Amino acid sequence: MTDAAWIAVDWGTSNLRVWALDAGGQAFAAHESDQGMGVLDRDGFEAALLTLIAPYLTTDRTLPVLCCGMVGSRQGWAEAAYLTTPCAPPDGQAATRVPAKDPRISVLILPGIKQISPPDVMRGEETQIAGYLATNPDFDGVLCLPGTHTKWVHISLGEIISFQTFMTGEMFALLSKQSVLRHGISDGEFDQSRFDEGISDALARPQSIAAQLFGVRAGALVADLQPSEARARLSGLLIGAELSGARPYWLGQNVAIIGDGGLSKLYRTALAAQGVDATAVNVTDTTLRGLTAAYESLKEKV
Repeated sequence: MTDAAWIAVDWGTSNLRVWALDAGGQAFAAHESDQGMGVLDRDGFEAALLTLIAPYLTTDRTLPVLCCGMVGSRQGWAEAAYLTTPCAPPDGQAATRVPAKDPRISVLILPGIKQISPPDVMRGEETQIAGYLATNPDFDGVLCLPGTHTKWVHISLGEIISFQTFMTGEMFALLSKQSVLRHGISDGEFDQSRFDEGISDALARPQSIAAQLFGVRAGALVADLQPSEARARLSGLLIGAELSGARPYWLGQNVAIIGDGGLSKLYRTALAAQGVDATAVNVTDTTLRGLTAAYESLKEKV
């Protein structure tokens, strides 16, 4: 097995993902599990990590481990204090050291970023932003990071100037799985025309979003709205409402989307309908690039 020079870790609420990197900075292996922050107590983090990286541990050296994400939250392994906007994405020098029981590892956690007014926070996305800026250092505009809690982030001169979070992904999950809408929604095919219609209706009448959401249920009962159509319309309504609220971020701006392929495509399509030609980049590649940039800045610390 190739010797690992260090381990990169993206540790979210639901999942844990690690990469083993060689001395040249190339990732040669990746592993993941469902041992996210949400299912661990403070004493469980080290064991969850060791389970995935055991093949790379030896007794004759200490392996550096650099983490980002919810592992650094108040409920995580150790709290990594927030940086405050406006600020550059944190590098490795801002990382917090975690006392590990196993002498074979040296663990550091990157901080999140907070905004005082209006109050907002991010953990993990700052590393994705760092990864994007590593290859686009002159970017000036807005980054959209879609997900459970979507972020819209204003970037200028290499700094995060401001950002806003929307709970769109979490609202979709709750409404589609736990509300009355669940009876008429399936996980099958996705109807693009119904999605586009939902985007348009929400942008035109964002003040009536609650009524439009119930219309998804009513449509299934009395207007032959099919489960795949209902799912697409719900997605369109929620993303449309988000775009209405985020208009000051994307209107007239240079926009790039950092996300997975499917979700990024939906946001890119929705923005294109508003005349915004957003670019899209892969979130996994960008996260690893951000962790690598942070590691390069702290080699002497680990």
